[in-house]
Amino acid sequence: MLVIKLGGSAGLDYEAFLDDLARVEEPTVFIHGGNAEFDRVSKQLGIEPRHVTSQNGQSSRFTDRETLDVMLMVYCGKINKQLVEGLQRRGVNAVGISAIDGRIATGRRKPAIRVLEDGKPKMLRGDYAGSIEDVDTTLLTLLVGAGYLPVLTPPALGREGEAINVDGDKLATEIAVALGADQLLVFSNTPGLLADVRDENSLVTSISLANMAEAGAMAQGRMKKKVGAAQDAIERGVGRVIFADARVERPISRALEGAGTTIIA
Repeated sequence: MLVIKLGGSAGLDYEAFLDDLARVEEPTVFIHGGNAEFDRVSKQLGIEPRHVTSQNGQSSRFTDRETLDVMLMVYCGKINKQLVEGLQRRGVNAVGISAIDGRIATGRRKPAIRVLEDGKPKMLRGDYAGSIEDVDTTLLTLLVGAGYLPVLTPPALGREGEAINVDGDKLATEIAVALGADQLLVFSNTPGLLADVRDENSLVTSISLANMAEAGAMAQGRMKKKVGAAQDAIERGVGRVIFADARVERPISRALEGAGTTIIA
């Protein structure tokens, strides 16, 4: 089983990615994000994206109900269906779903979060973000077993039945672990983990669990979350995780051939 996660940053080559995905023969679950389009549509609607920093230094999007509605529109609507459309055009019988559907991923909403603003601690209420606590792979297994390619996106489902914004890389990790995946491939707009974020030639080609702390220190921005999610995946039984570039031709094939950053036990 192969789990593939495509981020939502600007600059990705979706056509090349879908061309390559259509050639994958192994049973696969495809997970996608959509941050860049989320920001663009939010601004068009007059809703300025709000990013906050937690007390431990992690950056995240503050998701009030209005923002969550835009997320549902962009992730579950526009991006998800455009990817399904592109795969169908290439002869792949894809099915677009969110982690809400079939209660694939459920978790706990954090209605109030502690953040730092201007160096001062502050409590923000009304957040619709949360963390994944349980995964049910029944629907995914049914789809894959029947020959479909699931195209999965956040959000997940909160305990009270409400949608909650969850991190896409963590969703991919939880799905890969629950499915017993041999490999988790994580694509973004960078060649992989860089020793120097300003230099794409400083690619770190391999990481083991023994030096994950060093990798975490090198990681900047969202890559810190990716490194943490990858470590979690390996520690819980996923065979290997690969960070790879989604701006190139044959991105999936290249990753499987050794391009990018490979994380193993």
